[in-house]
Amino acid sequence: MNEQIEKLMYDSGLTAQGCWDQMDQYDKDAIMKFAESIVNECASLFPLTFTDEQYQRRIDKTIKKHFGVE
Repeated sequence: MNEQIEKLMYDSGLTAQGCWDQMDQYDKDAIMKFAESIVNECASLFPLTFTDEQYQRRIDKTIKKHFGVE
């Protein structure tokens, strides 16, 4: 699991820190699918939009990469 998603789960009170390994596979799959859906929805708000930095990056791809979503 991506560290960013695991930290958000802990910060939101969804899991205790380090308890990911103790959850059953059904719960893990459901949580990951939900988290990936949110990341994809956020990324879809910026299709083909680039940062204004010297080395421009696509915002949608940067969001997905940050959260480890393909």
